[in-house]
Parts: sequence; structure tokens; C-alpha cells
Amino acid sequence: MPERYYNDTIIIIFDKYNEIGWVGSYPFTMMFYSITKLKHLPFFIIALIQFPICVYLLYKIGVPSNFHKITVKNILVYISFFLMAIFLSMPSKEFINFMYISLIPLIFLKTNWNTLKKVIVTMLLLLFFGSFFRTYYILIPIISIGMYYITKVNFKNKATTSIFYGIIIIIFLSIAHGIVKGKHMSESNREALNAERTKDNNSAIVSPLSTSTWYGETVGIIYGFFEINIPIIEGFKHISSPQIISFIIWQLLLFYILLVRLARCLKEKKNNKDELWILLILFSYFIVQGLFEPDLGSAVRHKIGVFPIIYYALYYDYFRKNI
Repeated sequence: MPERYYNDTIIIIFDKYNEIGWVGSYPFTMMFYSITKLKHLPFFIIALIQFPICVYLLYKIGVPSNFHKITVKNILVYISFFLMAIFLSMPSKEFINFMYISLIPLIFLKTNWNTLKKVIVTMLLLLFFGSFFRTYYILIPIISIGMYYITKVNFKNKATTSIFYGIIIIIFLSIAHGIVKGKHMSESNREALNAERTKDNNSAIVSPLSTSTWYGETVGIIYGFFEINIPIIEGFKHISSPQIISFIIWQLLLFYILLVRLARCLKEKKNNKDELWILLILFSYFIVQGLFEPDLGSAVRHKIGVFPIIYYALYYDYFRKNI
């Protein structure tokens, strides 16, 4: 793997600037690996500890009866297991992310809770996680609740319309942040991070307009959403890079399958309340990714951090039958 692949791990292990603490994704991760002493172990030992834990969490969520069959959905999940092995086999923020997010499918599997209780507890979990680990998780409840009320309006294509208005919500939130703080969200996160990085990051997501203005931020958020979730243009740019093309195909298939499930779910919303909320949370996360992700590699890595929800959403029909 290229050296930049280990950038986060090097920061976590060596803590060059003494950032260790309980608030913030880097400080908290440093504290976790310091307390557990995992940072002193060779990577292959860390892999033998972390990867089985993640697989066990997915096992606790459930294994569909047709998991052994070759289908497009199963192939996507098989590839995801490979990506888990890549991104979770070393000191990583995504390992903590993965373990925490796995609580959400387990909550939705509870048969003695109604949908409202599941949603309230999930939103509180996301808000709490955002308060000490990744701040942008605080945006997910806001967007998903907003999208839920949009689905109540009688639009022709509710799936794409709800996503469109989810993007509109985050645009207004970012512009409001810019008015209060002086910088829009993507300007102070994605664009600032890309400005610091070296030119070897060949899949960087850079807005075509400066995000220092409200209209530039609007274009930047929309551009980021499509580049992260429907990266067709990036595919043409990196046609000679097989690893990037592989990520892009995986992302396109995943987004398409989930979008089809959302459209189907919205046709019978009353009978699919749990599935609807899981999908709205997922798409809210995808929208937030368009605001913060600096490149395609980071986008895939962070999707692996929320893979328990993706896994649950892909096999929801099986889990519902079991319940």
C-alpha cells in the first residue's frame, strides 16, 4: 500500500503533538489504543484481534440464509469484507466507529421496541457520538428527520426528492455556519484538508468553485455529493487506476441498490417504518460525506466505518422475516 495509506495510523501510534484525550476522533482513538496497549502490537496481531470482532458484530446482527449464493448484493458484501480487512487491520478510527455504529442495527432488531423508541434512541446515540468523536454525526439526525417529513409530501418520485431536499438542508446548515463562524462547513473541512495535502492524492475532491461564497458552497456540496456517491466523472479521470475503478464500481452498485430499496420502501411506508428510518439515516450520512470527504479513498474507508448499517439495510428483508 502507498505510504499515505498509513497516515492516520502513524498519527494515532506516535501522537507527535500529545493530542491524546477523550474528545475528538484522533485524541479518543489515541486514548483507546493507549489504554488497550494495542498500539504496541504488530499490525498482523492487531488484525487478528480487530477483524474477528467486527465479523462477530455482523454475525450478531444476522447472517441471511442465501449468503452462500452468488448474487450482486452478496458480491458487494464479500468485497466489503475485503475492504474491512484493509481498513480495520491496524490502529484505526474506523474500528471504533464500526463498533459504535453496530449498536444501531442491534437496536432496530429489538422486537419489544416500537419504531419511535428505536428512532429516538438511535438519534441520541448519533448526537452523543458526534459530541465526542466526529462532530459531523450531529448533522445526521437533523437531515434524516427533515427527509422523513419530506417523504410525507406527495411527490412523484419520493426517493430522489427526499435526497434532494436532504442536500438542500445541509446547504442551509452550512451557509448558516458560514454566517456565524465566518467559514462554510466544506471550506473549513474538505477544502482546508485538501489544501494541506500533497499532490500525490490523485482522487482528491475539489470543488470547481471557491467555497468562500454561499453559491460556491452550494456548488461544492452538490459536487461533493455526486463525486462521493455517484463518481462517474472520477471513473473517467482514473480509468487507468484499477484500484480506484474498483472502489467506484462498488460505490455505484451500493448506492443504486440502496436507492431502489428506498424507492420501494416509500411505496409502502406504513409497513416498512424501520427500514425507512435505516435508509434515511444512511442517505443522510452519504449527504454529509459530500460535505466533508477529501477524496475517494477516505469516502470508502468511512463507509466501512458505518458498514453495520449498510449490511443491515441490504439484508433487511431477511431480518424482518426472522423477527
